[in-house]
Amino acid sequence: MTIPAALRYTKDHEWITLLEDGSTALVGVTDFAQHELGDIVFVELKPAGTILKEHEVFGTVEAVKTVADLFAPVAGEILEVNTGLDNAEIVNQDPYNAGWLIKLKVADPAAVAALLDAGAYCQLTGE
Repeated sequence: MTIPAALRYTKDHEWITLLEDGSTALVGVTDFAQHELGDIVFVELKPAGTILKEHEVFGTVEAVKTVADLFAPVAGEILEVNTGLDNAEIVNQDPYNAGWLIKLKVADPAAVAALLDAGAYCQLTGE
């Protein structure tokens, strides 16, 4: 499993990274999560403009065997959803790059730093 050191993680297996402006972030599911879910066949996300509270559901991923909720790592507003997810298996193939889910305008950028770092996420997953 890949767990990039530059990202922050949630106990629910989402990742987040702040972009260069320091207040916009990309959010996705981790390599661990996509591996546990299996073949992802459909992703449904709330639309751009949606205001999210921390840990609020912002969508679902449907795999062959199950459906899983996606939780906002921090509070913010969805600026963009990844239109490349019409090809949902991209989440399995490239969860940290092309398989990102939403672009989020983060309400409090300091909240990102409070999430799990790669070492803590490794301990959580046993990787």
